Amino acid sequence: MSQLTAIAFDADDTLWQNEAFFRMTQARFLELLAPHADAANLETRLVAAERRNIGAYGFGVKGFTLSMIETAIEVTEGRVPAGVIGQILGMGRDMLAHSVDLLPHAESAVRHAHEAGFRVLLITKGDLLHQERKLAQSGLGELFHGVEIVSDKTPEVYVRAFARHGLQADQAMMIGNSMKSDVLPMLEAGGWGVFVPHELEWAFERANAPEDHPRFRRISDLGALPALIDSLT
Repeated sequence: MSQLTAIAFDADDTLWQNEAFFRMTQARFLELLAPHADAANLETRLVAAERRNIGAYGFGVKGFTLSMIETAIEVTEGRVPAGVIGQILGMGRDMLAHSVDLLPHAESAVRHAHEAGFRVLLITKGDLLHQERKLAQSGLGELFHGVEIVSDKTPEVYVRAFARHGLQADQAMMIGNSMKSDVLPMLEAGGWGVFVPHELEWAFERANAPEDHPRFRRISDLGALPALIDSLT
């Protein structure tokens, strides 16, 4: 077994809350457009727009806001009032300005990895400016040796991300709440993939767990991470 030298964390819904704000905004959107379509149809069309647009807009609040606007135009057949578009834009601004709420044990888990002598990275998807702002507000910035804000997470992205910091993916661990983005591609890159479930899961990030993989681990929350790290070293 390769020596573990680096530990990487996902950000959204691993270290701090994120999906909850999307859910609250989506509820406001469904209420706003209720005169034009029923909630189930609106939600289905919004999810479809998000999936269509990820390749063009990427992950994050800005792409979500554009998908809401696109859906509003579609369901009203182009008759959506300018005032409604303005309100949707306001929802997006509110999300971008929202405070950063750390999840339980987030700081202690990152600090343990740092103080244990590992190279500690943050590898996250999303909008560059927004993720940089959240990291600055989190108070965790000084604990990371490097930050990688990527458009997607694939085995190749992980290999390149660790290599930029003089590290090897097969000597690294990736910790996150997404089986699809944080665990599976990291295992394919040769490293450890640690799944930390969040109570809210975006449908796009669901995938089956590789229960029999020798480098797959599942913990209930970040409070269990120090013991897991120590057991592998």
